[in-house]
Amino acid sequence: MKTIHVVAAIIEKDELVLATQRGHGEFKGRWEFPGGKMEAGETPEQALIREIREELDIEILIEQYLCTVDHDYPTFHLTMHCFICSLVKGELTLREHEAAKWLDQNQLWSVEWLPADVDVVKSLEKRKEYRYSNL
Repeated sequence: MKTIHVVAAIIEKDELVLATQRGHGEFKGRWEFPGGKMEAGETPEQALIREIREELDIEILIEQYLCTVDHDYPTFHLTMHCFICSLVKGELTLREHEAAKWLDQNQLWSVEWLPADVDVVKSLEKRKEYRYSNL
């Protein structure tokens, strides 16, 4: 089975997280964390900065690594490297997505996530629980 390597940005702003709705393909209408395919010779971080600039026309700062998700779709295996990011500059412009939402902790499950992104949401929840338990 073919393996595709992608990156995803969990962009945080004022305790909210950005979710984007796919505008094309088999999973059109489902929600995901923005990002995309890594190109040959790119590090995950380089790919993420490029993809977010191309898809959303914003600049991000990668704050920390969150997780790597491995998921088998019917026709390929996905390896997705996920990073917590902050918005540095720019106005959000949807170049490939149908919609975007800023979700708070209680709204994370209010959208229908892509299968691989479900694991990212679970990792994000664990991170939040850990952060609050150590205050």
